[in-house]
Parts: sequence; structure tokens; C-alpha cells
Amino acid sequence: MKRQVLADLFDKDWESFKRGLFKFSRDPLSLIGLVIVLAVAVLASFAPYIAPYPEHAGKFVNFDEASQAPSLRHLFGTDAVGRDILSRILFGYRFSLFMGVIVLSIVVPPGVVLGLMAGYFKNSWIDTLIMRITDVFLALPRLVLALGVAAVLSPSLINSMIAVSLVWWPWYCRNVYAIASSIRNEFYVQAAEAIGARTPHILFREILPNCISPVLTMVTLDMGIVILLGATLSFLGLGIQPPTPGLGTMVADGAMYMPQSWWMSVFPALAIVVVVLGFSLLGDGLRDLLAEEKV
Repeated sequence: MKRQVLADLFDKDWESFKRGLFKFSRDPLSLIGLVIVLAVAVLASFAPYIAPYPEHAGKFVNFDEASQAPSLRHLFGTDAVGRDILSRILFGYRFSLFMGVIVLSIVVPPGVVLGLMAGYFKNSWIDTLIMRITDVFLALPRLVLALGVAAVLSPSLINSMIAVSLVWWPWYCRNVYAIASSIRNEFYVQAAEAIGARTPHILFREILPNCISPVLTMVTLDMGIVILLGATLSFLGLGIQPPTPGLGTMVADGAMYMPQSWWMSVFPALAIVVVVLGFSLLGDGLRDLLAEEKV
């Protein structure tokens, strides 16, 4: 009997997943987002082998080819010291994706755990303490707070990741808190409490599975936003430092030569737009897919 019930549940979930996957495959914008994300991931992973001039990603100077317009030799042109912009963009994608993955790996676990605890112990001192601290962080704009933290620390990739991580966890805490608060009185949670299940079991085995879908969607959407915020810090001189190829740094350096050498700034800026757009479209598609699966 129990096996039959589990089989029926599996069949129902599988059918819901197939409906959601079919809906995802019929959405051209979601597929475009998936293609963009996969393409950027492949280009970033194999940048040393794909980039036409991989040595230009480091300490390299060639004034004989400085400020050259886009051509067959340099598809995106060269910068003020003769470095190939296309090669530096590919390596810039590596650092951008690395920053996004590390930041979200740092902020998601504590944000989710704190949100679960505050939602389950709603109206208690635990809820009050966690959510008031969260509200303090949410009261300040993310960019302003990240700029303040990054300005205190010495400019570098690691410190920019620390700055972004400190301002990002409250959003996951707030999101999971809303979900946990709404299901804490569901029958299956009360049943687990009635049989004497421990609090960790209730939090991570009963409530957490209902939070996975929105958290995954939020992670996908946030990847693009984290990359954009990291590029903003680099643009202001508080992120990746030269000669490391940061996309924001390349935009800032190229802006000094506008409009004559427009390619120095335009192509890195378009690279940022493409990766942010890709994660946004993919996140919207995953939201519809997981919502269909949940139904």
C-alpha cells in the first residue's frame, strides 16, 4: 500500500515536471537565456584555449597595436596598451562567473537557515532578533552598502565578494521567512511535531523542500545581478584591479577614450548586458517550470 502511494506521488510529480519542461521548451526567451548562459559558461571555462590572445589577459603591453579599431585580427579591437579586448572579455567572464558562484554559495545557506528559523519560530524572540537584523540590512540600498564595505577594504576581487556577500543574505532570509511562516501550521508540520520530531527534522525535512523551488529561481536571477554589482564595483575602482581583466574595469578604462575609441568601452559593456540578460531570461523560465511542477 505504501509503495503504491509513493508510486502515485512520483507519477504525479513526474507528469507535472514534464508539463513544466514542455512549457519551458516552448518559450523562446527561456531557451535564449539557457543558450546564453551555457555559451558564457563554456567560453569562460575554456578561455585560455578559445581566446585568440590569452597572454593579453595578464601583464602585456604592445604599443604598436594600441587603440586599433575592430578588424579581422582583433575582432573587438585593442585597448590603449595594445591588448586584445575580445580575449580580455573572455577572461573577464571567468572572474564574473566565479564571483557570482562564490557569493551565492556564501549567502544562500545562512540566509535560508535564518529564514527557516525565523519563520518556524514566528512571534518569538528568535523571529524578532533575526528579522530586525535583516530589516536593518534591507533598509539600505544594496549598492550603497556594498560600496561602503568595499571602500573600507582594500580593492580586490576577494574583498568585493565579501562586500557583496554582506548585503545579499537578507534577501534570502526574507524570502524563506515568508514561505516558512505560511506553512508552519500545515497538517504535515503539525503531524511531525505530534510524533515528537526534532526541530532540525521539521526545518530541513518538512519545511525546506517547499522552499527549494523559489530559492533556485532566485539564485538564477541573482547571478546576473551579482555580476552586475561586481562590475559596478570594478567600474568605480573598488573591485578587480588591473591588469586582471574585470568587465567593469574595462568599461571604466575605455570611457576615457570615448567617443573616438568607442570599442574599448562598448564591447565590455555589451558583454555585461548579455550575461545579465541571459540569467534573467533563464530565471524567468525556471520560475515558470518550477511553478508548473509544484502545481
